[in-house]
Amino acid sequence: MPLKSLVGTASCLALMASSHALAGTVEKTGNGIVVKPDQGAAKEVRLEVMSENIIHVVKSDQPGKELTPSMMTVAKPCACQFTVSEADKDVVTLNAGKISAKVSLKTGLVKFYNAKGDVFLTQSSESLTPVRVGGKPFLAIKQGFNPGLKDAYYGLGQHQNAQMNMNGEDVLLAQHNMDVAVPFVLSDKNYGVLWDNNAISRFGDPTPYGPMKRDLTLVDANGKAGGLTARYYVGEKLVLTRHETDIDYKYLKDVAENWPKELGPLKELKDVKVVWDATISSAKAGVHKMQLYSSDYATLTLDGKQVLDVWRQGWNPWYHNFEVKFAANKPVKLHLEWKPTGGMIAMTHNNPLPPAERHSLTFSSEIAQAINYYVINADNMDSVIAGYRHLTGQAPMMPKWAYGFWQSRQRYETQEQIIGAVREYRKRGWPLDNIVQDWFYWPQDGWGSHDFDKTRFPDPKGMVDEIHKNHVRVMLSIWGKFYPGTDNYKELAAKGHMWTRNVENGDLDWVGPGYKNAHYDPYTQEARDIYYRQIKSKLGGLGFDSWWMDNSEPDVLSNTRPEDFKKLIGPTVYGPGEITYNTYSLPHTQALIEGLKRDQPDTRQLILSRSGYAGIQRNAVAVWSGDTVGRWNNLYDQISAGVNFSMSGIPNWTHDIGGYAQEERFQGGDVGSAQENRSTGSAAVKPEDLKEWQELNLRWFQFGAFTPLFRSHGEVVKREIYNIAPEGSEMQESMVWYLKLRYRLMPYIYANASDIYYNSGTVMRGLVMDFPKDEQVKDIKDQYLFGRDIMVAPVSVYGARERTVYMPKGAAWYDFYTGALHQGGKTVTMKAPAARMPLLVKAGAILPMGPVTQYVDEKPDAPLTLNIYTGADGKFSLYEDDGVTNAYTRGEFTRIPLSYDDTSGTVTIGERTGQYKGMVAKRQFKVRFIKAGVSSSDDFDKADKEVSYEGKALTIKM
Repeated sequence: MPLKSLVGTASCLALMASSHALAGTVEKTGNGIVVKPDQGAAKEVRLEVMSENIIHVVKSDQPGKELTPSMMTVAKPCACQFTVSEADKDVVTLNAGKISAKVSLKTGLVKFYNAKGDVFLTQSSESLTPVRVGGKPFLAIKQGFNPGLKDAYYGLGQHQNAQMNMNGEDVLLAQHNMDVAVPFVLSDKNYGVLWDNNAISRFGDPTPYGPMKRDLTLVDANGKAGGLTARYYVGEKLVLTRHETDIDYKYLKDVAENWPKELGPLKELKDVKVVWDATISSAKAGVHKMQLYSSDYATLTLDGKQVLDVWRQGWNPWYHNFEVKFAANKPVKLHLEWKPTGGMIAMTHNNPLPPAERHSLTFSSEIAQAINYYVINADNMDSVIAGYRHLTGQAPMMPKWAYGFWQSRQRYETQEQIIGAVREYRKRGWPLDNIVQDWFYWPQDGWGSHDFDKTRFPDPKGMVDEIHKNHVRVMLSIWGKFYPGTDNYKELAAKGHMWTRNVENGDLDWVGPGYKNAHYDPYTQEARDIYYRQIKSKLGGLGFDSWWMDNSEPDVLSNTRPEDFKKLIGPTVYGPGEITYNTYSLPHTQALIEGLKRDQPDTRQLILSRSGYAGIQRNAVAVWSGDTVGRWNNLYDQISAGVNFSMSGIPNWTHDIGGYAQEERFQGGDVGSAQENRSTGSAAVKPEDLKEWQELNLRWFQFGAFTPLFRSHGEVVKREIYNIAPEGSEMQESMVWYLKLRYRLMPYIYANASDIYYNSGTVMRGLVMDFPKDEQVKDIKDQYLFGRDIMVAPVSVYGARERTVYMPKGAAWYDFYTGALHQGGKTVTMKAPAARMPLLVKAGAILPMGPVTQYVDEKPDAPLTLNIYTGADGKFSLYEDDGVTNAYTRGEFTRIPLSYDDTSGTVTIGERTGQYKGMVAKRQFKVRFIKAGVSSSDDFDKADKEVSYEGKALTIKM
């Protein structure tokens, strides 16, 4: 019988679409439909309505298959109205109002439509391949959509390869020190897909990248097929030449097994260089994607042109993407030089995909119970992110002080050092809100004890109290790692909550002589409760304000082959470690936030994590970009990494200003500690290297002032402004100027931060979010919006004193420093002296600014200046609350609507709504009108008008 249009109810109704000989069946449920298609990989297709604009899809290989509850999502199917109808002979339509899905009863293929009836997402490919993991049946899965379309894609987490628009890109979704996997993709066409899978996954090509020899023809320098010529130098002397079938030093075991035995262990050699020469070719013409995986110095040249010149600290290699255009069977000359000091290197490759598949939205996962995803449709990209947060949990408000300046380093070795840093900032009158005590405050053999080393930290509570007296907060580093000699390890192990294989294998860490160690398993409530209780009993009463949960991927044993590493992070209640490969940070941070909420129910929390996953924002977590390096290319990579991470729905992001690790040429003088027993530079730094290092840190600091969280951190070279920037230097003047500017902008920043909670907002915004119709912005990798009104253009080239900046169409843009007005749609070359980074403000913006303060709420009743950027109408919602409690969740906050009418030149300060304890009832507003040629920065105290405001609406004429 034909399927009539039906309104969803709680009852289930089995229906047979018998009008087509091959059609399958459809069953209507209380929240959607279940289709059993006649053919195709999926034997059952379940659709659930999650909201009027979100549909959940599960495709399984068995009818009625039960799935493990999702770890990333918290939303349940809604009790909202929906309709089910027969679209044609073999298609059933589920309509939720603002999104509908049509499912083929014949094949199970799904198409998604918006409220206007326009298709926006079309399934094109699908596979469910049986695999066995831990002796149990699972699936390897793939789902592809929209082949050949030009939709721009963003999100997917944090990936440091200068990728902005992900259409045509390959992204490995596997947690790493610097790589954060979030399987959520956001389209410029106002839809998103959340891929609900916990294992290693991929966006783009589902084929894992492999060694060159898998796909390419290699011929060495002597004409011998099947490999490369490798030349090994020690002390600039050629000591070995040999034929190698590939470049195969990717993991520590590879180095141990493949390094030439006749040279002795690499770690015992000095001044080593390896040079590979070969030609590479392919029968498949086209653009091939390749990756150099490396640490230490590496320089890659193809056909005489340098493609990569990179450095990373030896213990932390990562991928550098590049492309090679091959003509069929035409050789390309490859020349690679590597200077190892204990690092690793490999090169990987994938064959080109057909164009339609290359430019598609394709997810795949190594292990799954079923294909499982959510589709969100909305009117704009912000609302798509709101859908993501509806599914995975809302981000609570961070304490206001979190948006001030954080001073950190690896590490303060004594309590006097950390207190001394606070005192120095206060003595100089420089703003500071948070200081961070990094790892190894415990006794050398006591990792996981949660004890302070009494010789270096004799009075931890007194230390915290002294810092608090200076109106500075303190963050403390805690890990999921334990030494087996600690009582905490023993308690967790006795309950079966420690992953002990690392200890059983006898692997040692880098501390002192090296210690056996393991991580706890946070995947049960009992384990999480024990972990929190152990922290509370030792650290909970000392007064720390926030917590740094480092190594939350977790990196149990660095540079381990994947097949070995998976054994170190399991088993869990879900099965072997590879099943939950990407999710550790979720239950790990959950352990802390649940305990803190119980013990401090009215205190806003802040957790800093090195890793994250879909849903991490609900645990009051900010994520940082891991152990980056102080190199210009890594600074450049931070920009698109931070923007895409923010567009993944996780709003509070930060990074190590200056890069975590530095080359030895930058190390000298009074340096701090280094991890992994590495030596620090003792020779004087060359003047030209010092100049570069200082400029890099200055440019990174300028960028950092306009990221969600403003945090200086790194190892060896001390990172306090007074240590890194010479007295009286332009560098110090500029760093302090941007530090103070951050605090002047706090009313603007905090209002934008409030938008995260109230409107699922995003602070660090890809240009496409506000200018989706401007094709030029969709792949700009080094510009973004900070809030909706300030456009940031960081400088990431050494010695650059100007840079080009694209002005998005649909707005005019003021140069913050000169007042020059630029029309949208143009590319402008802007001056960028070392002391200044290009900043632009959108015409129509209302930028509220306050005074420079030592900490964010030092002067809550100080006058605020409303900078009005004329040339367009504008509005802004000024938000205030107490900044530290959860009273905002009970409606205790205020908003003052601000608007500007450009035609009449009238500013309206609207009637205040709301109230909170300690609110400022009366304040002075200064109004400054910015016109073409008027600098925003020459005198922050300038004003054209001044009014007294007591909560009633006021108007001010230009």
